[in-house]
Amino acid sequence: MKTEGMPARAFWLIAPGRGEIRIERLPQPGPDEMRVRTLYTAISRGTESLVFRGEVPPSQYPVMRAPFQQGEFPAPVKYGYCNVGVIEAGSSAWRGQIVFCLYPHQDYYIVPAAAVTPVPDPVPAGRAVLAANLETALNVLWDASPRLGDRITVIGAGVVGCLIARLAGQLPGCAVQLVDIDPDKAIIAEQLGVRFALPTGAEGQQDVIIHASGAPAGLVTALDLAGFEATVVEASWFGNQPVSLPLGEDFHAKRLDIRSSQVGNIATAQRSRWNYRRRMATVMELLDDPVLDSLISGESPFTDLPKVMSELSQNPSGVLCHRIDYRPVELVR
Repeated sequence: MKTEGMPARAFWLIAPGRGEIRIERLPQPGPDEMRVRTLYTAISRGTESLVFRGEVPPSQYPVMRAPFQQGEFPAPVKYGYCNVGVIEAGSSAWRGQIVFCLYPHQDYYIVPAAAVTPVPDPVPAGRAVLAANLETALNVLWDASPRLGDRITVIGAGVVGCLIARLAGQLPGCAVQLVDIDPDKAIIAEQLGVRFALPTGAEGQQDVIIHASGAPAGLVTALDLAGFEATVVEASWFGNQPVSLPLGEDFHAKRLDIRSSQVGNIATAQRSRWNYRRRMATVMELLDDPVLDSLISGESPFTDLPKVMSELSQNPSGVLCHRIDYRPVELVR
């Protein structure tokens, strides 16, 4: 098949709150490049919803660029970073390999070979869309530096919060509670093997509190649940939303430490020895956990993505990871 000028379909945000699928043309892969056919992507609910609504602060335009983003904020822009596909062209040693790539929502694309990470055989392609969020969760825990036996609270039972809770719950001796305002999230907490609590029923005097709800009220709850000299890690990104905190209460008396965590840089304690490839390879090992399939709460075909993105950007309750399926209809089971 002649691939020069091969058509590809890509999702673009053409204006805040409005997206469409556009046709692009792909050149032949270069000597160190690969052509990937997408199997699945996933919508990163927090960040992509803010991008879709046009709520990226202008000061953060350079920082928030995705690795293979095209266009500029606020729009038109092609944005996304949870892509799992199969290599169809490039090095013969790689052909047929399932890979993860930080690429936007597009059915075919060409990237340098160094940009893809092989998905291990035990990990289903459909689960591997969680890789970017799991990478964030791993980095957050590195920044939080929990110790064995700590009382750990994760506030916000979204995808990142649930992944943090799952990893933290596997630390020996640690008591982990997942806090959310939605009582139905108790079901997912049970599947993850951690305690669930509403904010009003959460246990206090916590050693480590990780906030991942994306709501300012969640950070206020984090300060309230913290014990003396505890660490509060802020993993949410608020976009242009202002955040007000009650620092006039017992914040100083408890000598609390509020720490930022952002996946764009490897956590300080690991930075001298780790690189992004090693971190992602570790993520792929951690994905060999069937419990994580419970975080896929819905799936839609790629052709429905403009409508799906619009609906999910309004923050409907109960949605965790919404997966986008690019497979031909006859292959979908």
